[in-house]
Formats: sequence, C-alpha cells, structure tokens
Amino acid sequence: MTMGTPEPPQLAHRAGFACFVGRPNAGKSTLTNALVGEKVAITSSKPQTTRRVVRGIVHRPDAQLILLDTPGLHRPRTLLGERLNADVRAAWSEVDVIGLCLPADEAVGPGDRFIARELAAAGSTPVIAVVTKSDRVRRDAMVEKLAQVGALGAETGLDWAEVIPVSAVSGEQVELLADLLCARLPESPPLYPAGDLTDEPEQIMVAELIREAALEGVRDELPHSIAVVVEEMLPRADRPADRPLTDIHAYLYVERDSQKAIVIGPKGARLKDIGSTARRQIEALLGTPVFLDLHVTVAKDWQRDPRQLRKLGF
Repeated sequence: MTMGTPEPPQLAHRAGFACFVGRPNAGKSTLTNALVGEKVAITSSKPQTTRRVVRGIVHRPDAQLILLDTPGLHRPRTLLGERLNADVRAAWSEVDVIGLCLPADEAVGPGDRFIARELAAAGSTPVIAVVTKSDRVRRDAMVEKLAQVGALGAETGLDWAEVIPVSAVSGEQVELLADLLCARLPESPPLYPAGDLTDEPEQIMVAELIREAALEGVRDELPHSIAVVVEEMLPRADRPADRPLTDIHAYLYVERDSQKAIVIGPKGARLKDIGSTARRQIEALLGTPVFLDLHVTVAKDWQRDPRQLRKLGF
C-alpha cells in the first residue's frame, strides 16, 4: 500500500483590527496607505490633517488586517480638538493591536511620553513601536532613535511587543510590519468582502480629497480652519452610458473672511488650482470624469461651535 505525501496543515486565517496612533504628523496616514496599497487616507505636511478615524483594509491569503488611521493626539484648543482626541481613545480601546508611530527624524518629546503613558494605563492590548520615516535618517541616528524608544517604554511602563523601523516612502519593512500586526489578530474568517479597501463612503472620501488639495501651500494657521462638505454628488442625467460625467457640488468652510480670501486667491486663481488638483484625484477614485463646483463660505469659529460641528459632520 502506497502512502501519499501528507497535506501540510492549513494555517488558521486571522482577521481583526489595528490602529496607528501618535502625535500629529507622525506618518500614520502615509503608512496606512502603504500597507493598504492604495490611497485611503489623505496626507499633508500640515499637522492634524486627519480628522476622522479612517479604516483601510489589507487583504492577505492568511489574514485580513483592518487598519484604523487616527487623528494625531494633541493638546486640544477647541471643541473639535477635544472630539478628535476622544475618537483616538475610542479607537485604541477597541482594537487587537496598536502601533505607536514615532518619527525617526524627530527626538522623543513630551507628546510621545503623554501618549505612551496613556497606552500603558489603558489596558493589555499589545503595542508595537513603529519608528516611521526611517528613510530620512542615517544608520547611526537610527541606532540612537531605537535607544530613545527603548527608554520611552521603560520610563512610561509600556512593554513594547515589538520595535520596528519602517519607511512608507521606500517600502522598507512595511511587509514585516504587516506580518507583526497580523500575528496578533484573532483567528477569524474575513470581516470585509475581498477587494474592499476601505468602508469610507465615497462622498466623504471626495470631501477629504478636496480638503487635501486646499491644504497645500497655505499658511500654518489656516489648515485647522478648513472643512469641506460635499452637498451633492450625482451622475449627470443626460449623458450616454459610454460617456458618464459626475457632478459634484462642494463647500469649503473657513472661520473668517480673511481666510476666505486666502483660499480663493487673487482673481480666484487659488480656488481654481484646488479644483484642478482635487478633480484629478477624484476622477481616479471614481473612475469617471467629474465636473467639480467649489464654493467658499465663512462659518465663524466653527471649531468651537457644537451646532456647526454637527453640521460639518463632527
């Protein structure tokens, strides 16, 4: 009797949630996009670009990793800031593993210590120290950074599950990070259909792409004052099936008339640039030509007004 070669044991499929946390501009959104393989979160050099918890979905043969990209935890100066911080804490309380993002090109600071202490006190969820932007530093500087990260864990009582340098830009160790995150997920069938990369509604993603375009090149104090709401997004009715066009009407909200003038620019030039940049990104997202109609309006001190925050989706 001939014995066949035994089948190798099937590895259990894992599925679950991870979140990236850190202070503003720590590279969380860029890293989320790199892991997902597509743009699901807007990015900018401006701190506090992320204003909502964005879910990106990583599909692997053995696992499905749902990443929560969170706003930067910061000292809030407005009601909006308080609500964003509350969203971050809610996110890390519900996931299977947390990645604390610490930029390689910046020293560990009070903001990092504050977040690390909060994570240490929050519970038993494993925390991976993700040293982001590793492509920006030399080897000797990275050695020093890793020593700082080790000291941060000892100082705050946070026992790192792993410490890993990554570069979302070069791709260095991004796949290894995915391995480390997936290994800490529970055994589970997939939670989202194959092919889904995010559960963000298209209308929200379009608004975020417009805001991303508006953030580029503006003065430091303005980004926090810009909000975008898509009022209408519909296929144009009189177009043939082989030549579709999507009409999008959106409002950019700012807090003061002087900010409105900055966003519009001389003779409307800046608003036109925002529209051109955003339209290219939106067309790539929707897979259809777009007519984009943008208006700028003032909602005085909206970041501090509960009624206006509700209207703007916060």
